[in-house]
Amino acid sequence: MGKRRSRSRSRSQLLNSLTKKQKKHLRDFGEEHPFYDRVSRKEAKPQTCQLSESLDTSSSESEAESEPEQVSGYNRLLATLKDVSKEDEEEEEEEDSVIDETEMNLEDGDSDISVEEETAVASTDVQKNAALPADPKGKDGHGPPGTSEESPEEFTDAKHESLFSLETNFLEEEREGNCSLKALQDPFAQHVNKELKEKEIQAVATNPKTTHQLKWPILGQLVFSSRFQQLETFKPPKDIDLKSLHLQKPLESTWIKTNSQFLSGPPNSSSPFTPLQKELFLIMNSYRDLFYPERTALKNGEEIRQVYCLHVINHVLKANAQVLANNSRCRSQKLGVGDDDDFRDQGLTRPKVLIVVPFREAALRVVQLFISLLEGDSKKKIIVSNKKRFNGEYGSDPEERPPNLKRPEDYEAVFVGNIDDHFRTGVAILQRSIRLYAPFYSSDILIASPLGLRTIIGGEGEKKRDFDFLSSIELLIIDQADIYLMQNWEHVLHLMNHMNLLPLDSHGVDFSRVRMWSLNNWSKYYRQTLLFGALQDAQINSVFNKYCINVQGQVAVRNVPMTGCISHVLVQLPHVFQRMEAENLASVIDARFNFFVNKILPQYRDAVMSHTLIYVPSYFDFVRLRNYFKKEDLNFTHICEYTQKSGVSRARHFFLQGEKQFLLLTERFHFYKRYTIKGIRNLIFYELPTYPHFYSEVCNMLQATTRGQEAAWTCTVLYSKYDAQRLAAVVGVERAAQMLQSKKNVHLFITGER
Repeated sequence: MGKRRSRSRSRSQLLNSLTKKQKKHLRDFGEEHPFYDRVSRKEAKPQTCQLSESLDTSSSESEAESEPEQVSGYNRLLATLKDVSKEDEEEEEEEDSVIDETEMNLEDGDSDISVEEETAVASTDVQKNAALPADPKGKDGHGPPGTSEESPEEFTDAKHESLFSLETNFLEEEREGNCSLKALQDPFAQHVNKELKEKEIQAVATNPKTTHQLKWPILGQLVFSSRFQQLETFKPPKDIDLKSLHLQKPLESTWIKTNSQFLSGPPNSSSPFTPLQKELFLIMNSYRDLFYPERTALKNGEEIRQVYCLHVINHVLKANAQVLANNSRCRSQKLGVGDDDDFRDQGLTRPKVLIVVPFREAALRVVQLFISLLEGDSKKKIIVSNKKRFNGEYGSDPEERPPNLKRPEDYEAVFVGNIDDHFRTGVAILQRSIRLYAPFYSSDILIASPLGLRTIIGGEGEKKRDFDFLSSIELLIIDQADIYLMQNWEHVLHLMNHMNLLPLDSHGVDFSRVRMWSLNNWSKYYRQTLLFGALQDAQINSVFNKYCINVQGQVAVRNVPMTGCISHVLVQLPHVFQRMEAENLASVIDARFNFFVNKILPQYRDAVMSHTLIYVPSYFDFVRLRNYFKKEDLNFTHICEYTQKSGVSRARHFFLQGEKQFLLLTERFHFYKRYTIKGIRNLIFYELPTYPHFYSEVCNMLQATTRGQEAAWTCTVLYSKYDAQRLAAVVGVERAAQMLQSKKNVHLFITGER
């Protein structure tokens, strides 16, 4: 004990003797500055120092001349960093917090801790926000609780630290796998090794966007487009072979069993995909951007989730295998001087994939698919760190759901399981191991909700904000994009504006291993974006057209609805569509309000037109109408997504009894609650619904109370030429074209006639 304490005391004194500048240099470069090297003036033969394998090969620079019987200060510093005790660690952390918050924190443990892990531990503010899923019920009401109270164990996994470090692992058994990575046929190698030229990047802003339409058997009408000069299109083959897809081991064997529930026949290698999955994966595997607006939770949601999880795991395994194989080559060749472009295999930060999902239940299913794809039916289980904790925080208790709650089938499919929308977590994958709750800068895959990302990205002027982990995202998946329209679309736009920016900190990266297109800040031209939603919407289309500039091109599914959901209205009801004129898109909001106040509302002020429901999709329009109704002292009540349960019951009762003539209802309330509003006799759609089937659902509410008033029912819909997509989804594309081109501003439809 005495020797250990004296040795620890000497190490502590050695660290204390360093200046603040020397500590910073030691933290950034792993060695003392050459200016401070103590070189002996005696001539002596160079001494060869045998370093352990766990040390970085770049330490070969420490071959300076020294006396044989003396140990250099550099080696003593390395030994101190490697074997520091817990007591010294606590003392150094206290001292560093007094000197400078940015000083290096020394962690106990062996030398297998990766550079990303050390960086993540040093930046405690970022790590505590990134590693833990945020709880929306925190003390402050809008931030993750306990960021300063949690123990370090919540953010580190010392037991498996070396197992998940890319820097200290090597690929020895599967060296032939690296050859397949460099094969010209592999789409992954073709994509990441593609070299753009400066003139091509400069021409992106000026080049016209070239497009080509093609019809596929299952996906339907596809639009291939590219901002670069070349535009390649292809047709799906009739049969598909798993070997031709260049799947990384063990995916060829595990995929068939994992996907067997969606296959019609018995699982076999001849039909590993469903027809939809086959066409989707061919586009994904070509590394083109994809927008698929026909993903529904009730029909094909899980089928699509399976295939994009396969693409994610395949991409991560290939990228990590390339890094590990190059680690082995570097160690065998002992490349310590200079750099070789053959070893450029990384980004500026480790996270490669970002999966954006709306609820914790979706994140749980994604992780379960990852485990199934890596494990399959093999007897040897893979290592999954923090699995029990993850299942507890992302799972749900079936007993919490009210037993008598009856809602439409699509509602049940969307709001199943844990529907908390504030979370984020990192996943590290290495061969047959998965680490959940990995710090962001030690993760390969990030799974988060838009709100969870928004709270860590922060805004202008905020002290605690970080978005460096988005700098090297190579694969972005935005699933169920339509739900974000019902949450907060601004969070999605905020995320896209911070994608693939140059990081503000180095985060311990080895720049000799970083790809040149990442160093040139061209990552956004190599990022593949997969966008899945349930509807064609102008805001979603805008994100795809503006932020997806992949060098491989873009593919969008553009099927037009032929019938429209108005055919699902069961009640006998006249639908009056009134077109309003607007000079431009920016003036639509004011034009709609003025048209409603001056043209529509006067027709309903009479007491005869009681029981009038006004359906308002936008919350901002709802607030504007509510303020106007209060100003005009109209007899009305209102329900929005923020209304308390007692207020909802009171408003529904007053409207049913006729005590309130008008009821203002927001679309978000209908999306999250799906209540049946009774007592409706007159219906006004202030704007066409975001979800087309909401139109028929609200219209069918009129039959909830039939008291012989069917002949007096009315329905009025406001639309403009900028609502072409929503109008086509309601009445069909042919009728929508006629209504937009007609000289008449009023069109009548009657449903429910026998």
